[in-house]
Amino acid sequence: MPKEYKTPKLDELEKGPWPSFVKEIKLAAKKSEMSNDLLGQLEQSYNEKLGHWKHGGIVGVMGYGGGVIGRYSDLPDKYPSVSHFHTIRVNQPSGWFYTSDALRTICDIWEKHGSGLTNMHGSTGDMVFLGTTTDHLEPVFKDLTEAGWDLGGSGSDMRTPSCCVGPGRCEWACYDTLQRCYDITMRYQDELHRPAFPYKWKFKFAGCPNDCVASIARADISVIGTWKDDIRVDADQVKTYADEGLDIFNDVVLNCPAKCMRYDGEKKEISIDNKDCRRCMHCINVMPKALRPGVEQGATILIGAKAPIVEGALLSSVLIPFLDIDDEEEFEAFCDLIEEMQDVWCEEGKNRERVGEFIQRVGMGNFLEAVGVEPIPEMVAYPRDNPYVFYEDFYEDEDE
Repeated sequence: MPKEYKTPKLDELEKGPWPSFVKEIKLAAKKSEMSNDLLGQLEQSYNEKLGHWKHGGIVGVMGYGGGVIGRYSDLPDKYPSVSHFHTIRVNQPSGWFYTSDALRTICDIWEKHGSGLTNMHGSTGDMVFLGTTTDHLEPVFKDLTEAGWDLGGSGSDMRTPSCCVGPGRCEWACYDTLQRCYDITMRYQDELHRPAFPYKWKFKFAGCPNDCVASIARADISVIGTWKDDIRVDADQVKTYADEGLDIFNDVVLNCPAKCMRYDGEKKEISIDNKDCRRCMHCINVMPKALRPGVEQGATILIGAKAPIVEGALLSSVLIPFLDIDDEEEFEAFCDLIEEMQDVWCEEGKNRERVGEFIQRVGMGNFLEAVGVEPIPEMVAYPRDNPYVFYEDFYEDEDE
């Protein structure tokens, strides 16, 4: 019989209205000695306010440099079942669409080879399998690949691309996020599984500016759906919203960040100065029956986001204001640019330097010149406020 641990601090985390990870570990502990010892070590960590996990070298599967994160306990004698507790990342389907059979299959594989604990999903997007031993890494990889699954990314490689549900379920999707996420995943298998970059390289695909995958805050390459033409307005539905009590002026017009909307309360009509629209989606989210994205749809490509680790967080910057990414020729041009940026970053980037930090260090102008992209106004974070700035063309004209 496995040892029964007293866990008063963990028990507190089962209280309250939200789902509890402690409850799930306890359920897994009924069948798994790993999960049971995990409870004991976790309770000790809470009491001592000290983590007891350590990294003890590189582990993985044959032929892959990523996908497995080695983790060991520094209390192996006290909690022997978690002396090895490696994490495996599994590449998720686009948009996180699963069949019941698929979920049962991966759960059966994981209960056979690991703790049975999963994280659905990690920040990168992967299914995360929590806790197995070194000798089970190859067997679990074999069973996963035979069932049609593959490992995701980890370390200094291209991390597993992820996307929102896009046209699969969302009426606001401005391009096919599911297809493009799949295309990038399949195209860059070598970069995904064999770390060769200065640091991690993330792609996230959002179908509209609501950005349900938070790409603008977390992805080195953000692909966010947008439109070029005017917001579509259904005048009858605008009147219906007004008649049903929506305060269009205060709840919609005054909340527009661009102040590009006008509302005639007597006629119950909305007008939009679309050239100033920032595509924030607020008005569309509040009045979805009355307003819709335009019909000339595509994506904005942004670069350079990251969460804080050594230095502060970065939001991504505009690289290409509009791209018809569903068009095969434009998508191929996008992939060519990706590879050009990878080459420059790999050649000049420092170890553990994200591409956004690299751009900060060398300057956006130098980066654009190196990858062959012409600077345009949409790339400017805020208008120029220093009058002592000159342009290369000025000096070239003077020389002539």
